[in-house]
Amino acid sequence: MTMQQAVSNRILQLCRERDITVSRLAELASLPPSSVRSILYGKSGNPRLTTLGMICAGLDMPLCEFFASDDFKDLEP
Repeated sequence: MTMQQAVSNRILQLCRERDITVSRLAELASLPPSSVRSILYGKSGNPRLTTLGMICAGLDMPLCEFFASDDFKDLEP
């Protein structure tokens, strides 16, 4: 799994857990929906940490919790 796939999987997982849409997540994170979709569909292969921080703020979670998923443990270099 690549970092991009892991980030995308984690965002989708968190949306499912909170029963929110990607558009709602973008609203909560004060980001354009197109920015979040770019991350999810690989157009933004390397999202900025600031953007991920905004997503985490929208989800009311610390950035360290975002990366606490098992998806990030065995990433390809």
